[in-house]
Amino acid sequence: MSIAKADVIEGMVKGMAVLESFDTERQRLNATLAAQRAGITRAAARRHLLTLHHLGYLESDGSYFWLAAKVMRFSGSYLASSRLPRVIQPTLNRLAAQAQHSFSAVVLDGEEVVIIARSDGARVLAYGLHLGARLPVHATSTGRVLLAGKTKTEFNAWLKGRSLSRLTGHTVTDPKTLREQVAQAQINDYVISCEEHELGVSAMSVPLRNAQGKVVAALNVVLPSHVMTAAHIRQQFLPLLQGAAQELRALL
Repeated sequence: MSIAKADVIEGMVKGMAVLESFDTERQRLNATLAAQRAGITRAAARRHLLTLHHLGYLESDGSYFWLAAKVMRFSGSYLASSRLPRVIQPTLNRLAAQAQHSFSAVVLDGEEVVIIARSDGARVLAYGLHLGARLPVHATSTGRVLLAGKTKTEFNAWLKGRSLSRLTGHTVTDPKTLREQVAQAQINDYVISCEEHELGVSAMSVPLRNAQGKVVAALNVVLPSHVMTAAHIRQQFLPLLQGAAQELRALL
């Protein structure tokens, strides 16, 4: 949703940019680092850090700041009020009990995908696959499935000028290759990604569509790549994921 420039509260924009600067790679930031990550001056970053600390959203040792438990109010409210995670959760738990692997539902948010639901009781194979985790779109099977759900115009706008960072030796960093993979995902209606986000980890994803056919999320399974080839993953898990996606369609 776009709004008039006069309606934008610049202070809030900068404050949120500072808050979003914290992630699994940079869990503790000082004013200089926060300024670099948020794209604002050091003086402005310091004021926002101090204000967020005063409000209880950050903790500090006087020099560095890190997220406080209070930030979970936002994610907790989303999970409690959003229909999507609640509808998908029972299916994820059933799949995990059936296959003994970790399943999740993921949505697109800018240049990242966000895990909004995870199966209970399944071992987490890869680092950082907790509820609410944010992963780079281009290096994940869920990301490519969700990009495949965009129109050509939307995808071109998303890709334009974007830098694709390398996470492993298998990560796709060439925009042309990514474009080809997304086009193939539109044909296949699934994506298998092998060791692009983390070595030793593969994943398969399928789109979750609502009753109108719009892609609203991605459903995926995470697997050990050293014991499962892409052909094995496709044979064993594609029918399982596609069946679950079809069952969920009427509920989404």
